[in-house]
Amino acid sequence: MSSSTAKTRLSTMRVAPRFTLNEPQLRMKHAVAVLCGCMLTPLAFALPTLDEPQQDATEISPTVITAIAPSSPLTIVTNPKDPRQPVPASDGADYLKTIPGFTAIRAGGTNGDPVLRGMFGSRLNILTNGGMMLGACPNRMDAPTSYISPETFDRLTVIKGPQTVLWGPGASAGTVLFERDPEKFGELGSRVNASVLAGSNGRFDKLIDAAAGGELGYARVIGNQSHSDDYKDGNGNTVPSRWDKWNGDVALGWTPDADTLVELTAGKGDGEARYAGRGMDGSQFKRESLGLRFEKSNIGDVLDKVEAQVYYNYADHVMDNYSLRTPSGTGMMAGPMASNVDRRTLGARIKATWRWADVQLISGIDAQTNEHRQRSAMGIDVYKELPWTKDADFHNYGVFSELTWYVAQDNRLITGARLDRASAKDYRKSSGSGMTAKANPTANETRADTLPSGFVRYEHDLAAAPATLYVGLGHVQRFPDYWELFSPSSGPAGSLNAFDAIKPEKTTQLDFGVQYQHDDLQAWASGYVGQVRDYILFNYTTGMMGTTSQAENIDARIMGGELGAAYQLTSNWKTDATLAYAWGKNSSDGTALPQMPPLETRLGLSYSRDAWSAGALWRVVSAQTRVDLNKGNVVGKDLGDSSGFGVFSLNGAYRINKHLKVSAGVDNLLDKAYAEHLNLAGNAGFGFPSDNPQSINEPGRTLWTKVDMSF
Repeated sequence: MSSSTAKTRLSTMRVAPRFTLNEPQLRMKHAVAVLCGCMLTPLAFALPTLDEPQQDATEISPTVITAIAPSSPLTIVTNPKDPRQPVPASDGADYLKTIPGFTAIRAGGTNGDPVLRGMFGSRLNILTNGGMMLGACPNRMDAPTSYISPETFDRLTVIKGPQTVLWGPGASAGTVLFERDPEKFGELGSRVNASVLAGSNGRFDKLIDAAAGGELGYARVIGNQSHSDDYKDGNGNTVPSRWDKWNGDVALGWTPDADTLVELTAGKGDGEARYAGRGMDGSQFKRESLGLRFEKSNIGDVLDKVEAQVYYNYADHVMDNYSLRTPSGTGMMAGPMASNVDRRTLGARIKATWRWADVQLISGIDAQTNEHRQRSAMGIDVYKELPWTKDADFHNYGVFSELTWYVAQDNRLITGARLDRASAKDYRKSSGSGMTAKANPTANETRADTLPSGFVRYEHDLAAAPATLYVGLGHVQRFPDYWELFSPSSGPAGSLNAFDAIKPEKTTQLDFGVQYQHDDLQAWASGYVGQVRDYILFNYTTGMMGTTSQAENIDARIMGGELGAAYQLTSNWKTDATLAYAWGKNSSDGTALPQMPPLETRLGLSYSRDAWSAGALWRVVSAQTRVDLNKGNVVGKDLGDSSGFGVFSLNGAYRINKHLKVSAGVDNLLDKAYAEHLNLAGNAGFGFPSDNPQSINEPGRTLWTKVDMSF
């Protein structure tokens, strides 16, 4: 049983040519993209619809969903093909930040890093089709979500908090699953889904998802391409942010009977992206993926299902300061330079589901190994002539079990436990570079830990109201990741380096909440209170040799939650609202825990009638004054207090017939100039001030048009 299926049961008892910085070309690309968008709509309307009577066109749903009711306690399941505002997402982080509780660290126009409840990095397990796609950049310029194109997936599941043990170690903040469903053809048939998006700033996206098959199997092909030029903020200033990326995936499935599935998947991708908030850009994001999975259901009276999979993911990432920009000519980045890093990840999982009258048990084992290599050089493409140098590898082996006990008709007890053996080896012969290079004191050393995790949650359906109450307690011990062990300049005071001394993180968290659903009203509330022992914190200092980072362990306290409601005012009108808040404290020194997003609320209003829909979204974010200057994580740090803001957006859609739908929207209608609290500071190489770092502004008014086709 998949996680989403299990949780639901519990609740119910593609490289494009390199960019050039030629301004006329920029304007031309922008004009062409916008023109395409303008031409798409009348073309769609001109398509014959005589064979599609009006009554065959299904009633359209709201174009943008602001509030998603949890499918079960702490679990959100949604279709990533459903549009969101702002403009349809270019990557996984872009999409996740539209879900209450999520924010993102922006470095440019794409490839941000997601944050859930103020928690970042490997505290958030992110899987695609059950496997992990780990980035390679030591500074997470290629975060795992940068390799994810949301619209190529069928289902997105978010499990908040340490409330599952099925999907790997270390998920103290939560688990995110991007999944593709197996195709089901009762007889020989086919389907094609496609979309085209055009918008401001030269945005132009194309996607095709086609499948064909029959009773014994299927073949599915998915391809997408996304492009955007630099955007302008609300002040009319250009923010370096352009990107060009593509992905291609294929799946071959064998279904000898209704209860058996064998599926082989393969995929590739590449791209490039400019980063206003970094000293280098990402000129290559090569991805290779392979996977094989087996599922057998309805095996017996007790043993219900067996699932097994093996996956391989490879990331080959290049960062440089000359492909997508001109070297600044000053400081450490004066001349052209490049760094090439890669990472191979191989993993496997096997699990089985047993069912008795009142009990369901899911147990299994998983394993993962990944290897990291690097090479770098001064000069244009000089790195290509150098050999690869292996600097790290990681291994993790885990065993897990998750049990659901239906205590009574209205009561459920869900509990799980896992035990992981994690290890890492340091292959670096030296640390630092140039004049700061020195022998690595931990060369060829291995560190390993045995890490237990578990949770217990009680759910109760009220007799007097259509509501469910829940409370859960979870504990996670998380092994430090590559970025925490190998990226910092130094470790805790008195240590040889971060690899030598950074301890595993230990999170204990209480989750609680309520879900209500009755007729026209859905409402939910979720809260959490947690304590983190040995929280891994980065401290940044600036000196004559540039900026250095120190990783250390502290104790921290966290709390917060999310509220949401959706109300059907009439048969056509619907309103919804959400509220998300995260708070953290460094208990070791009494200061605020850095990189915490401020209070955020979203208010939505939508209208649907027949083939038409329209909607409005007002997003309001408060100021953030609880900061700790120059402290944060491997990507971001607190730059100071941030101001509050409000952003208003509109959207509309029209379903022409059952095959075609046209939607359009305007994000940041009032052209507001604002920056998210977690955004990186603009890089001096692009002319941003270096003596007074300021967060990158978000895009100004953005128009977009999208055509969805289904056959």
